[in-house]
Amino acid sequence: MPRKLKTFTTSIGFFDLAIAAPSMKAALEAWGTKQNLFQRGFAKETDDPAIVAATMAHPGVVLRRAVGTQGKFTKNADLPKSVPTTTAKRAAKAKEKPVKKAGTVKRELDANVQKAAVIEFEKEKVRREKKRAREEAERRKAEIAEASEKQRRHKAVQAAEAILERARQHHEETVRRLEAKKSSIDEQLEAERRRWLDEEEKLGAKIRDAQRSS
Repeated sequence: MPRKLKTFTTSIGFFDLAIAAPSMKAALEAWGTKQNLFQRGFAKETDDPAIVAATMAHPGVVLRRAVGTQGKFTKNADLPKSVPTTTAKRAAKAKEKPVKKAGTVKRELDANVQKAAVIEFEKEKVRREKKRAREEAERRKAEIAEASEKQRRHKAVQAAEAILERARQHHEETVRRLEAKKSSIDEQLEAERRRWLDEEEKLGAKIRDAQRSS
């Protein structure tokens, strides 16, 4: 049998939050926190007729109002015009007020209304879980895309480095061939100088001999 819904409230950031949920655990889950705000005194069950009526009209939906105000809880609330100095002061003030026990204020909800609210809560819970699943899928998709992009850039860098290395090897091989040719030419030049010196000496000797004979 589905559990009856209760109304829970807390304050997170710039907003007071309220929700109709079957348990404190369900409320914390809907608020998106893993901390036990009830145990720490930052959340509580309320029997305020106006808050109960608002949450029961939208079971499972997190309603908001600007923190530090006494306005109505709605799906979309404006930011507060001024912010209390510290959250601690609000928590201390909340602790000073006696917490009403469930049932101290008569709720004008008959069995059929309560049952319909529970069913609507379950529907909202399913919608919320689907939304979180979509967000998680999108987050994972983004992570995969980012990893793929990093891998693509890494491969592009590797390809560019490989091209650079091949170009460097080609350059070094070309330099070695040219240096080898230069060395060979230098040897040929040196051999030609020595040959010419020998030939020049021989021809000069012949000229000198011819001059002495004349």
